[in-house]
Amino acid sequence: MADIDNKEHLPRVVKRCVNALKDLQVKYAQIEAKFYEEVHDVERKYVVLYQPPFDKRFEIINAIYEPTEEECEWKPDEEDKISEELKEKAKTEDEKKDEEKEDPKGILDFWLTIFKNVDLLSDMVQEHDEPILKHLKDIKVKFSDTGQPMGFVLEFHFEPNEYFTNEVLTKTYRMRSEPDDSDPFSFDGPEIMGCIGCQIDWKKGKNVTLKTIKKKQKHKGRETVRTVTKTVSNDSFFNFFAPPEVPESGDLDDAAEAILAEDFDIGHFLRERIIPRSEQAVDDDGDDYEEEGEEENDPDYDPKKDQNPAECKQQ
Repeated sequence: MADIDNKEHLPRVVKRCVNALKDLQVKYAQIEAKFYEEVHDVERKYVVLYQPPFDKRFEIINAIYEPTEEECEWKPDEEDKISEELKEKAKTEDEKKDEEKEDPKGILDFWLTIFKNVDLLSDMVQEHDEPILKHLKDIKVKFSDTGQPMGFVLEFHFEPNEYFTNEVLTKTYRMRSEPDDSDPFSFDGPEIMGCIGCQIDWKKGKNVTLKTIKKKQKHKGRETVRTVTKTVSNDSFFNFFAPPEVPESGDLDDAAEAILAEDFDIGHFLRERIIPRSEQAVDDDGDDYEEEGEEENDPDYDPKKDQNPAECKQQ
């Protein structure tokens, strides 16, 4: 049998067979693309079915609805149970605390707590962002309509606050689920092709994405020194809503490309992990949200059960 690793020296008949296999691979990729398009349609259908429990979550978090005793019952797994002695001690301590202060309603700083618990998100949040994120009431995902290009929108809903006038901040992600004609063999599912943020209408003096610095300038001839004030960009979670613009040529410098790659990871992570499973990040201090790939060290890890995230690509 011919060695196909060295194509240059393959007999002509074998080269023809290899080319035929490549054609089959392209056809497979085209069918697979249709599969992912239909998956997106199913997601669009089920996001409507998911909404009632998400609405109830919103009401509980924001003290609009008080869950009943029956709704508050939760039976943890055996490995999560604590001894009766510790359980009684914890109950006693809770009762003491309840006597000392009024029982709070809802879950205070729910989304801020999640952002601080999860490594991928905590790096984005600066100390000056925290007072603003205390006003974040809900995060929703909306899928593109039927017949529209594949994509999704993240909606961040805020209560009225002293920082900006927007009620909702949005981040729109544009996706593609078809093989690239120039490199069809690289197709491995939907790709995020680009994203668009939104304008934040900051109130005067409240824009945390900018900061004022003072610099001393020395006059070359007069040997005098003056102090000038300059406004520069500042690290902030809210830079998430102002991603780098991708030029028509698609060419990006390394810094912008790195920012977009991380941005795409975060957008996908919020959509797939945080929005549908936010309770885990609050209850477990983010332990269920390790970086992808760490599960491979787990002897019980089955890679076939791990859903591939959308790849990131700029064009």
